[in-house]
Amino acid sequence: MDIERQIEFDKIKEMWMNLAVTQRAKEQIAGWSFCMDEAVLRKQLKDTTDSRELIDRLGTPPLQNLTEISDVITVVEKGDCLTPYQFERVESVLAVTGRLKNFLARGKSFHNSLSYYEENLDALEELRDEIERQIRGGAVDDYASGELRQIRSQIIRCEEEMKQKAEQLLRSNKECMADQYVTLRNGRVCLPVRKEYKWKIPGSVIDKSATGNTLFIEPVGVAAYSEQLQTLKICEEDEVYRILYTLTAMAADSLPAMRENIAMMEKLDFLFSKGKLSAQLHASEPALNTRRRILLKDARHPLMDSEINVPLQFEIGGDVRGIVITGPNTGGKTVAIKTVMLNCMMAQCGLHVTCGEADICMNSSYLCDIGDGQNIAENLSTFSAHIQNVLGVLREVNEESLVIMDELGSGTDPVEGMGIAIAILEELRKSGALFLVTTHYPEVKEYADQTQNIRNARMTFDKESLKPTYQMVLGEAGESCAFYIADRLGMPNEMLRVAMKAAYGEEKLCEYTFQKEDSALEKKRTGKISRRKESKDNAQFRTKFKLGDSVMVYPDKKIGIVCQPMNEKGILRVQLPDRKIWINHKRVKLHVAATELYPQDYDFSILFETVHDRKIRHDMQRKYTEEVINSEDS
Repeated sequence: MDIERQIEFDKIKEMWMNLAVTQRAKEQIAGWSFCMDEAVLRKQLKDTTDSRELIDRLGTPPLQNLTEISDVITVVEKGDCLTPYQFERVESVLAVTGRLKNFLARGKSFHNSLSYYEENLDALEELRDEIERQIRGGAVDDYASGELRQIRSQIIRCEEEMKQKAEQLLRSNKECMADQYVTLRNGRVCLPVRKEYKWKIPGSVIDKSATGNTLFIEPVGVAAYSEQLQTLKICEEDEVYRILYTLTAMAADSLPAMRENIAMMEKLDFLFSKGKLSAQLHASEPALNTRRRILLKDARHPLMDSEINVPLQFEIGGDVRGIVITGPNTGGKTVAIKTVMLNCMMAQCGLHVTCGEADICMNSSYLCDIGDGQNIAENLSTFSAHIQNVLGVLREVNEESLVIMDELGSGTDPVEGMGIAIAILEELRKSGALFLVTTHYPEVKEYADQTQNIRNARMTFDKESLKPTYQMVLGEAGESCAFYIADRLGMPNEMLRVAMKAAYGEEKLCEYTFQKEDSALEKKRTGKISRRKESKDNAQFRTKFKLGDSVMVYPDKKIGIVCQPMNEKGILRVQLPDRKIWINHKRVKLHVAATELYPQDYDFSILFETVHDRKIRHDMQRKYTEEVINSEDS
């Protein structure tokens, strides 16, 4: 069973993961589970408390995602040269490392244990300074070396002289030019020369216009500068690679320290994420025990708004191993048991709890049965799924388990469900586990009241406002308040009397004080369904007129013979002396039945078909023919 989803711990994890920065910390949180080692768990809780203290005193720690730096390290390990962009990623991580060292160092002033992780971080200031000096704006800086600065100065000077030379030629040969500007084609400085003046401008044709009327010529004087420029750029590229390889070698020498930095920052990210969660939930450090005792004061469900959440006071342990919680629907019973288990699981995961004060025992397992487990795909009813979950819980439960069950014994016949609920409680009691269950069965309340190690509790309800107060009172059994709520909401007294008598007999009815005078249930006027008028069964009329019947047709009172029986619309066809007609059955009256006029199995086609049509039909039965019988005439 998915315990984390049922008690909503998966949502706590999601909230926790969103507070982590590095991918490794997020993955660690996703796979995190409760701790079974007391010494380790106490250390985890101490780390959470220390991280919360640093956050409260110094603010959010400087951390960043380390995915890209991991990729950079892989490149260095392969012996490849890093790009300026990758060096900027290295410099960014080293800057964060330096800020994190300073952040932790400040925590030493109040002796915070996490602050001493600062000694495991190396800011690699020499490497960072070199990267800052030589890499800027995603490229190698001009001042990365004297040689590079000199080469780039020469490139600028050469480009300027080349441009001036081209513009001088442009001005002195205006009549030969298609446009009055210098252009760049295929990386070469060219003049836009008209085709007919090609001979006046010595040089190389680099390109031409779409029409072919303009030639883009690199003049001979400009070409000399272009060759010089290409040589300078090759020198620039060589110097840039020399600088990058030198920096890459420095980064390679620092790989062990960088790996240790990354591992330490991922660990600190995980620890600080616990502190951030504690601050976000306004949580506090719980006390731990192994005496099978749980004490929660002012406990809150961590996913509910702390401004409107009513604090829960809860205690179990010692002679009390199980608590049966009763009370009205929407009274907070399910929220209460989830609050207890959530806070216990959070504590055992090394997290702070949403309680004013808490003393929580360690548990070897967390088991629960909550919600409607109906599964249509597996053909399981709510009750079947419920029993399957319960049996799974009973197979795993032991004296160090914490168990919660909601609506014990629900989903089936109340009498049988009550018996099953008591049997489950007895099995849980024998296991020695701590358990909380909710129920509406009065017999289960009586069982809890009379059984050793089990105690009743109720969720309080304000009968005036008809609202739950979400307060748990230990040692008292609650009632569902169903009759009282129904009374206040307007159910007639007579209906309530029937309900009480059926549920509890006359005795309960005599004790109850109705909140209003007797009155009938007020009915609201609603729309009515308009039904179509049912016509007489057409089948009756279809049997009324049969093929061959002699009928009288009104209003002319002509005698005819039925040649086609009535259809579903009440229309039949009658053969008159001179023609055939379609007519409604209401205008026809039986004159003489066919059974009185013709022998049995009489061939009526003799009456209703012409000799020509009968011959065609006969031919159709024997062979293929192209003749057609006109049904309208026949």
